[in-house]
Amino acid sequence: MENKNLQFKTNLNCGGCVSKVQSDLDNADGLCEWNVDIANGDKILTVKSEGITEEEIVAIIKSKGFKAEPIDISSQS
Repeated sequence: MENKNLQFKTNLNCGGCVSKVQSDLDNADGLCEWNVDIANGDKILTVKSEGITEEEIVAIIKSKGFKAEPIDISSQS
């Protein structure tokens, strides 16, 4: 399966929010590494995928009470 970088606009506003999703993201199959830029106004979650889908990542974030919306990075320069 193809490795891809995925990005999501989230409402993970602080380190406490990030810590609530950390365990689930750390243990998700097909997810190599991830990071949330809480300094960015859109609170961008960047994921290095090794098979996990956008839908699976959104489901993980939503299961913890937060929002995640995929960003199409292929259209960005």
